[in-house]
Amino acid sequence: METAPVTVPVLLPLALPAPYDYLVPDGARVEPGQFVVVPLGPVHYIAAVWRRPEGEEPPKIARKKLREIVEILDDVPKLPTVSLDFADWVSNYTLTSPGMVLRMMMSARSAFEPPAPRYGVRLSGPPPERMTPARARVLEAAKNGLSWVKSSLAEAAGVSPSVIDGLVDAGTLVAEPLPDWHAMPLDLARKRATLNPEQTEAATELLKHTGGGFAVSLLDGVTGSGKTEVYFEAIAQCLERGQQALVLLPEIALTGQFLARCEERFGARPAEWHSGVSPSMRGRVWRAVAENKAKLVAGARSALFLPFPDLGLIVVDEEHDQAYKQEDRVAYQARDMAVVRGHLGHCPVVLSSATPSIESLVNADQGRYRHIRLGTRYKAASLPAIQTVDMRKNPPERRHWLSPVLIEEMAATLERGEQVLLFLNRRGYAPVTLCRKCGFRFECPNCSAWLVEHRFRHRLECHHCGKFMPIPHECPSCGAEESLVACGPGVERIAEEVAEHFPEARRVLLSSDLTPSISELRETLREIEEREVDIIIGTQLVAKGHHFPGLALVGVVDADLGLAQGDPRAAERTFQLLSQVTGRAGRDAIKGRGLIQTYMPEHPVIAALVAGDRDTFLDREIAARRDAGLPPFGRLAAILVTAGSREAAEAYAREVARAAPEAEKIQVLGPAEAPLSVIRGRYRFRLLVKATREADLQTYLRVWLAQAPKAKGDIRLTVDIDPYSFL
Repeated sequence: METAPVTVPVLLPLALPAPYDYLVPDGARVEPGQFVVVPLGPVHYIAAVWRRPEGEEPPKIARKKLREIVEILDDVPKLPTVSLDFADWVSNYTLTSPGMVLRMMMSARSAFEPPAPRYGVRLSGPPPERMTPARARVLEAAKNGLSWVKSSLAEAAGVSPSVIDGLVDAGTLVAEPLPDWHAMPLDLARKRATLNPEQTEAATELLKHTGGGFAVSLLDGVTGSGKTEVYFEAIAQCLERGQQALVLLPEIALTGQFLARCEERFGARPAEWHSGVSPSMRGRVWRAVAENKAKLVAGARSALFLPFPDLGLIVVDEEHDQAYKQEDRVAYQARDMAVVRGHLGHCPVVLSSATPSIESLVNADQGRYRHIRLGTRYKAASLPAIQTVDMRKNPPERRHWLSPVLIEEMAATLERGEQVLLFLNRRGYAPVTLCRKCGFRFECPNCSAWLVEHRFRHRLECHHCGKFMPIPHECPSCGAEESLVACGPGVERIAEEVAEHFPEARRVLLSSDLTPSISELRETLREIEEREVDIIIGTQLVAKGHHFPGLALVGVVDADLGLAQGDPRAAERTFQLLSQVTGRAGRDAIKGRGLIQTYMPEHPVIAALVAGDRDTFLDREIAARRDAGLPPFGRLAAILVTAGSREAAEAYAREVARAAPEAEKIQVLGPAEAPLSVIRGRYRFRLLVKATREADLQTYLRVWLAQAPKAKGDIRLTVDIDPYSFL
């Protein structure tokens, strides 16, 4: 009698609805979380052995109909049980296939390949005959005598890798093999920063709730209050227990300063995880995390999906930041998923911000989170004085964008030897370019958006699909020469105006599209910190938690830019952004000041910033959300229908809407054409689902979409639970 075949469910990193069953090779044994190679059609995939739902029996399938596991990857660390739990939870909550969540957990391809040999450099020989400032910084960074990865040493010293190569050629640095995972040991006995009484009290309170077991603490402190040093105490406590700690950061630009502060506090840098890390290093970090060798990890939102076997603390820095929301493939909010990961893994979570999200504040008010406040700046530094510049009364010169009031204050600040920051949250030179003869405007051929002029790169570019073209010499519509004019300002245009007013000042422009590499961005930030720059002009990149000791004045060029949006979070986001950017000023001994150019000084957001009255503004926003049943007092889900033709997208969206079941606590709005009606050549229609807090939104959506007509041809339907973008 033939014995029943031994099968296991295997989850492939593909958009499939469930795991598939595969035959286990004779004599082999596999466990959930183990990586294997399996066939699907003619292709072999690396996949993960999964678990059957509790009580479910293996399917009775004849052996000849089963396909067998090709290879068991015994040398690859398996996913811990909590990672399987987390993947299933995220899949169920976001209504995406579990395979796509697994794909995020397997995002380091080189982790599944034999590691290639690595070489590092170590200080060994005499100083070079020719010494430069860059070489001196390398020698200072390498003086501990430990081996460094070349790229890490270059970054730590703020130099290019060629400087390292030159020192190797000179015999000052010697190259030597490195182990598979190379990290300097953390020094937990290292002297910590001296905390002031308020910080000490906050740290004591925080440690009560991060000593083990799940708890969420909201660390709410004004800009420059020393929140990082406070949660460093919780990290030290976690590491002393021998567990792993994860710090999530919203932007790659932040990791440079954070790594340096970690090194100062713990004697070594944490492992990094973000898009700027090389593929080979991502594989090594992935393995080091899975093998419990990487004890401290700093990374972007995707670091949450690393296979931590013993995670003892999660810190979400700048927890309010919109960058924590991922909108493509698996749509998730990393701050919220960090809380879920902490709950599943029984580990504490710290949410840190100077401008906490309304969701986190309401959770704290309702007792779900512990609320820990820091109300004063470190070393008794004062908060910047904020004033408005009413652009109706103090307009700039024609075809200029800086008010005389702001220019005068900039001149006085520079005269004192202090730094100035100008903020405008708009990349490029101008948002629109048109022909003054015929009125023609350059529109993206793939999107319902204007092409943005990037004069420094001599091209027009779409910020949605990436389409670009050289700036022409004549109008493509009427053929007129020298007729094209830029309308409105971007940061490049502001930089041009600053150069006109202050030609002798040392200037730098910080914008994501003008920064070619992370190392160059971090070098620019170092130059600002060391006062090698007088005027910084930047987009929201400059608002992200940087510490610029010499910065005295922040000028907001257009404070009204984020307020005119059909977005329930527009006022909250604008308040957070302007609070953060003005909070860069006066963080050390220098007295700080913020000047906000606006045509609406009476707007509640602007008035609250000037008055320094955050609580009144937030109370008003919270009350408005409560009255409207919007998050966090209600729930939202967005359904986006896209197609190659407008007619197909609209017709299918209406069919989907008609299939929506009646529900007492759930309302379906739309479909309506999206504000950005075309992106990358695809037409877009949106439906918004609004539900009460207690409604089972996921079950409702599953039932609805199961009975809705299936999308055909090039029509696509995507679901975003808890949407953050309404474009």
